[in-house]
Amino acid sequence: MRCQECEHVDDIIFDRTRFWFYMPTAEAFARVASVLGRREIESRGIGGNCLEASVARDDVDSVMTALFGELNKKELKETKVLTTAGEDPTPLDMTRVISADVFVNRYKGQWLVEAIEAELYDTWYQPIVEAKASSADNPFALEGLFRMRDRDGNNISPGYVFNLAEHAGLLFSLDIVARTSAVRRAAQAGYRGRIFINFNPSSIYDPAYCLRTTASAVAELGLKPADITFELTETHRIQDKDHLKGILAFYRQAGFKVALDDIGSGWSGLNLLHEMRPDFVKIDMDLVRNIDRDPLKQSIVGHLISISREHNIEVIAEGVETEEEAILLREAGANYLQGYLFAKPAPIDTILGKT
Repeated sequence: MRCQECEHVDDIIFDRTRFWFYMPTAEAFARVASVLGRREIESRGIGGNCLEASVARDDVDSVMTALFGELNKKELKETKVLTTAGEDPTPLDMTRVISADVFVNRYKGQWLVEAIEAELYDTWYQPIVEAKASSADNPFALEGLFRMRDRDGNNISPGYVFNLAEHAGLLFSLDIVARTSAVRRAAQAGYRGRIFINFNPSSIYDPAYCLRTTASAVAELGLKPADITFELTETHRIQDKDHLKGILAFYRQAGFKVALDDIGSGWSGLNLLHEMRPDFVKIDMDLVRNIDRDPLKQSIVGHLISISREHNIEVIAEGVETEEEAILLREAGANYLQGYLFAKPAPIDTILGKT
């Protein structure tokens, strides 16, 4: 069985000669047809606000720009696009029909597909230490942080990469690459300790398939599921809690652990703490920053730690940068600490002292 959402990263072929557009309104149809006409791109209406056009490779960029200029945000989402290599669409081609906004972003993000295929990425790691520890020499765990680079070897901002992937319809594919990389890179370096792996629930299309690839990598590399914690990110954007519960159930049944990130950053996180009962929670770094000088933050964090302890949930305070913050968090009862005070994210060999 295959998961089309996770495995196909290059469904849109931009050097094909025929483009098929379906516009939501006659007015939008007229504007797009007018733009193509001004660019002397051969096109014809085929009924029902549908338009077929012959677009040469060199003209694709101007067509993408025109779509963004002529259609508003709502129209871009409702306009559908398909490309073929010259022939009429087949029933199978219908599976590749996507919205114009995804189409344009995918065009702008071609380098992302190419970078994935060329494996221009790595995973850096940041130690999570026991609260009583004074250094990261013997960490409790390592959190894997995905890093993509350009062909010159320069790191690209993870926020930019994942935001583009989401808008280009590539989040499924990128997230599965990031999860697998976190496991493989650590194992290849000889690390056999605990690993925290970030995942966005929006990137999980079918838990039984999408997560199986990561689980298979763990088994293949001889790692123990109990040493792998999947860290749920973007908790504020969760819409379908039943879907999320299915994802977490899959992890737990397979023997993995679960962590919730950024607890304390909003009411949604507190609700998830109550409903999902994770193994770990990570206190949001905004609450950690200067906590030693802020009584209100101290009170909030103290209550979060107390609630977690009542339900046998271990607490990780992230974003710790000063010894004063660390001291207060230890006294408040945090189980583990993470932040620049102990180590910045770095390649695995640096973390393990191999370089």
